[in-house]
Amino acid sequence: MPEPPRALDPRPHRPIRSFVLREGRLTAAQQRAFVDLWPRFGVDWGGDGPLDLGALFGNDQPVVVEIGFGNGAGLAELAERHPERNYLGIEVHRPGIGHLLLEGEQRGLQNLRILRHDAVEVLTQGLAPASLVGVMLYFPDPWPKKRHHKRRILNEAFVAQVARVLQPGGLFHAATDWEAYAEQMLAILSASAAFENAAGPGRYAPRPDERPMTRFERRGLGLGHPVRDLVFRRR
Repeated sequence: MPEPPRALDPRPHRPIRSFVLREGRLTAAQQRAFVDLWPRFGVDWGGDGPLDLGALFGNDQPVVVEIGFGNGAGLAELAERHPERNYLGIEVHRPGIGHLLLEGEQRGLQNLRILRHDAVEVLTQGLAPASLVGVMLYFPDPWPKKRHHKRRILNEAFVAQVARVLQPGGLFHAATDWEAYAEQMLAILSASAAFENAAGPGRYAPRPDERPMTRFERRGLGLGHPVRDLVFRRR
């Protein structure tokens, strides 16, 4: 007798996330920042089509996106250093966002906006083709256990979406202190026909002075991890 057909699982498919929400406690200042400063720096986007970056910043300056900015200190430094560019930071953890809101206020930044959302969804749905001059991915979660490698944000699909939103000549800059992840990044990016390695085939880039030192980098260096920079140019 044939087996009866299996019942379909009614639960919706859940995509694999590259992050886990581990919400730390907000300081009183960060709580105040979400109330008073989010209207100034925050972007409320619900997945309803690409963002109008010109309207968002109020000008047509070139836009750079940082994915997973941590506490935002490095992004705030870049935005202050380069008022001729606009910076959009994407992060999901509230304490880090609160810290960057306060940094933006303290530094008087006009060229900074913050989006609290899954970066992969923003890349695929929230940004128009060729709308950016740069994408930065510094010290993403390495998910070191082999069974968790599928959670690493940089994969072939991610690279394809980065290529889609970058203008020709735009730069994708990644950095990590996990050697195995760096090797994986280099292999995936080198295999993409959309990019060329700015440092030369098969090479890591020298650490650019332009990239601010982050606490993740300091921690990695303290543990004796070599830090690898990868800079790839959109063809």
